[in-house]
Amino acid sequence: MPPHIFPVYLVLVLYATSMSIMVMRASTNETMIPLGSSINTSTTKSWFSSSGRFAFGFYPDGEAFAIGVRLVSGDTSIIAWTANRDDPPISLGSITLGYSGILQWSRTPLTPGTQRNPISDSSTPATSAAMLNTGNFVLYDMNRTIIWSTFDSPTGTLLPGQNLRPGAQLFASVSGNNRARGKYYLNNQLDGNLVLYPAGTIDSDSAYWSTVTSNKGLLLTLSLDPNGTLWMFDRKTSYTKALFQTNQSLSASTAVENYYRLTFDADGILRLYSHVFLSLGSKPTTKVQWQVPGSDRCLVNGVCGPNSFCQLTVTGETSCTCLPGFEFLSTNQSTLGCWRTLPDSGCAKNSSSSDEGTRVMSTMVEVKNTTWAENAYAVLPETASIEDCKLHCLSDCACEISMFSDSYCSKLMVPIRYGRNSGSNSTLFVKVYTYHAIQKNKIAGAGAMFISGVSLVVLSLVVLSGSVLLICRYKPSLRYMRAPQLEDYMVDGDSVGLQSYSFGDIDVATNGFSQVLGRGAYGTVFKGVLANMNKEIAVKRLEKMAEDEQREFHREVRAIARTHHRNLLRLLGFCIEGTCRLLVYEYMPNGSLASLLFNSDAPPSWSKRVAIALDVARGLQYLHEEIQNPIIHCDIKPENILIDSSGIAKIADFGLAKLLIGNQSNTLTGVRGMRGYLAQE
Repeated sequence: MPPHIFPVYLVLVLYATSMSIMVMRASTNETMIPLGSSINTSTTKSWFSSSGRFAFGFYPDGEAFAIGVRLVSGDTSIIAWTANRDDPPISLGSITLGYSGILQWSRTPLTPGTQRNPISDSSTPATSAAMLNTGNFVLYDMNRTIIWSTFDSPTGTLLPGQNLRPGAQLFASVSGNNRARGKYYLNNQLDGNLVLYPAGTIDSDSAYWSTVTSNKGLLLTLSLDPNGTLWMFDRKTSYTKALFQTNQSLSASTAVENYYRLTFDADGILRLYSHVFLSLGSKPTTKVQWQVPGSDRCLVNGVCGPNSFCQLTVTGETSCTCLPGFEFLSTNQSTLGCWRTLPDSGCAKNSSSSDEGTRVMSTMVEVKNTTWAENAYAVLPETASIEDCKLHCLSDCACEISMFSDSYCSKLMVPIRYGRNSGSNSTLFVKVYTYHAIQKNKIAGAGAMFISGVSLVVLSLVVLSGSVLLICRYKPSLRYMRAPQLEDYMVDGDSVGLQSYSFGDIDVATNGFSQVLGRGAYGTVFKGVLANMNKEIAVKRLEKMAEDEQREFHREVRAIARTHHRNLLRLLGFCIEGTCRLLVYEYMPNGSLASLLFNSDAPPSWSKRVAIALDVARGLQYLHEEIQNPIIHCDIKPENILIDSSGIAKIADFGLAKLLIGNQSNTLTGVRGMRGYLAQE
């Protein structure tokens, strides 16, 4: 029988048996903690389970203490849960189960103004507490019903009997010693997929492992059994999937004690550990039973920052390497990424400076056998050769990098992400800029400048005379003429108020596209400032564009610009040079609804949520019913709802679906969700 097929009846029998054993163990010799009990950092630091194997209380964090649950292993401890993990450690303090029924901690010594900080958040007062032999610290009410437990709010570890429910997350730690939330998280998505991401991302390009269980219409729970079986199940159906099944010889061994834990480690790898105690008082034998995405840490997205790629050293450690023409943002922290050593890049290349006597030149440098997240803004036909791929990028001022793989050539802008050394046959060409001195003969140069000056004066006089004659002759008909350069930006005789920017203007405004605000299905958004107006802007760089549809691009952009509504993000202008397509929007200082819901310390009140929902509804009604050519958004989600300085919600990314190649807006991967995706929030 394949390991991923897990009979439902067997799952139910094993689960019921395991839970019965756990309940029996928990209730046997359980040490109760009555109201008024306390522990502190100076003397009694912990409350122990009856087996002595688990403890709740203070544990060392550097020279101070943190609060949590740990598996006691001789002189060392394995941390299973941490309270208020992002708060600084405590130097001196105490934990009290107060007579009010609240579990709280405070700093010592106690003074009249000392603040007591709650650890539990139960609305029902507790009457007692217990550290169970399962590793679960619980609070009971008067009926001996559990009203709060550490199992209900996992941090970075799952213990047997503890579940990760739909919509819940596990966050990796900063390091083995620092238990604050780190660079990666495990998301049990509401589309039924269990996915590993770098922190702050949720797009499919950033995901580096998943269970591929989406598109089934199920809400799956991740569970770890006492026998070490890791599996997913749907509470309303018979669907199950085993991610790992323990070797039966191990579970049937003569070990005195055998403990399992699923931990999301600081390096971004999810590991299932076993700890086998062969005798009382001995240190356990620890073994990794299962891990994803594998032992190669370079498979984890985000190990190295933008514009750098990851490779393994001979000792198995990771090392970050900058692309040619780039250097590390910080010499002391190579994982932060790289930036160009020559800052002035973009379309203003191969230009000269008469003051410095230099010329900026660009060449293509080859990098072999690397893999990157796909963020191409143009893909050339399949017939393109590797040499054509290099030359196409070299001749395109917007192109910074070209990638040739499987007979396809992709053109990219920087930054590029998630690079790693691999066995792929792809070839990367990176545009590198260098200064070259211009050799001049001063005398010849002065003579040339004099001749050029005289020629320009004579030519200007001739052109001016001709212009005067033409104006005098054709002046009556001028009022019927229309400036050709305005034709593309006028609709039905009325200007849509769009500003056309050059790539150089946008490059300066965004400081070389250095500050990324976000990434989505349509492209990457950068923050910028228009220096002449001291106005903050958001610049969206569209990706996967059709190269030869300039008039179509103008038409769609004009359609977007004609929409004016209080709850729609305002389009200020655009840039189109070569294959470069940029849209300039007003900047929203309060970010997206996603940040407000998921990353804010103070979630919005109910009245604020209703106001945001009404704002979005008004914007959608305008797009659907109040304009001549209705616009269907295709991708409404919290990331596309932006909040202005007054708290008003505005819809972004409307009308962009037609600007992508083919039908890119409907391209949803297994990690992202099923077709017809609409965020549940």
